[in-house]
Amino acid sequence: MLGNFTINFTGIIIAACTFLTIGIWHPIVIKTEYYWGTRPWIVYLIVGMASIVTALFVENVILSAIIGVFGASALWGIGELFAQKKRVDKGWFPKNHRRENNKQS
Repeated sequence: MLGNFTINFTGIIIAACTFLTIGIWHPIVIKTEYYWGTRPWIVYLIVGMASIVTALFVENVILSAIIGVFGASALWGIGELFAQKKRVDKGWFPKNHRRENNKQS
């Protein structure tokens, strides 16, 4: 008999949401670089900072953690956006030839 044994799913829920958030940001970064280059990095910064600040004021632990992870992923996406540009320059990903300023972005 286990007595007063309780199961807490909080960690598993946060881990699953973290995994999904990272999985969602990966194609967002790829598509952002393809269509707009690295110029939208400032949007990633604003979204990331706004999410992290919002997480500070959310009382629900799970929701606060998910919002914080989303914000941290947006901030991490800034570096990935520039890394994606390098991967495109190396030919590992397709370059959008219709974007008028491919060399500047």
